[in-house]
Amino acid sequence: MEFVPEEGKHLNEDCSTLILPALSIGNVGQLVADLLISSMGSERVGYLDDPNVLPCVGNDAYGPFPQGDLALPLEAYDSPSNALTIIQQRSPVIKGMMVQFAKNMAHFLAGSGKKHIIVLSSLDFGKWQKVDMSSGLQIYYLSSANSNGTDENCEQLGWKKLQEYDPSQKHWKYLSDLAEGNVTLEDIISVEDELEEENYYASLPFAALFTFLKAKGLKVTCLLCYCSEGDNVSDAFQLADATYKLLQMTHPSTGIESDTWRVPLSWMSVYGPPPDVSIF
Repeated sequence: MEFVPEEGKHLNEDCSTLILPALSIGNVGQLVADLLISSMGSERVGYLDDPNVLPCVGNDAYGPFPQGDLALPLEAYDSPSNALTIIQQRSPVIKGMMVQFAKNMAHFLAGSGKKHIIVLSSLDFGKWQKVDMSSGLQIYYLSSANSNGTDENCEQLGWKKLQEYDPSQKHWKYLSDLAEGNVTLEDIISVEDELEEENYYASLPFAALFTFLKAKGLKVTCLLCYCSEGDNVSDAFQLADATYKLLQMTHPSTGIESDTWRVPLSWMSVYGPPPDVSIF
């Protein structure tokens, strides 16, 4: 993975925390990255080139008016006032190459001087075993602070550790062994031939990123929410709120009509144009 800076720019060394979306159902992590970049007025400082990410290109994503600045698959934005770097990923990793992508990303971030990596992702609502919507969208977390994935700070914020994380379970252990270079060809064949239902969580992109970043000695916190495919804007606002809480920042009021959240220009076309009223 190579970082290509914008002319005259570089990653700010004072931005010790980095936010990274992990692609999943509903693309909530990407929506949150968009929302944070736009609301913080973050500056694009460069892009990342990795052969495992599918190419894509688009018009200026944030506006307020399109300027013709191309949006690329992996971009880095700095917000020095918040000591924060945000990476936005706009296209998926090539099928079967997620582990290599996670390895490349971990190697790059370990050498970038970042101290805390926050991975944002969503989980399939259909996999949720204990549904409790009494308090609205629930935030789950996974942390490198302890070997079992718990973090006292996250618990104090009222979040629950992802119960399905078990470092001794075969697929989670397989990821850990991969990250530490302790896997043989026989191990790879054995595990990949036995992808069972219990391995859903360990097979997601956030799991590979978490494991490889952790293996590099980085502090990693994954913030996760359950959702379904569809209009996931409200999920993005709530996960963005959780990110602000974790960062101990005064967060904007939640809502698409909020004066403090700045909705990106690109969101105007996320779900296409409104229906033709003449059909009703």
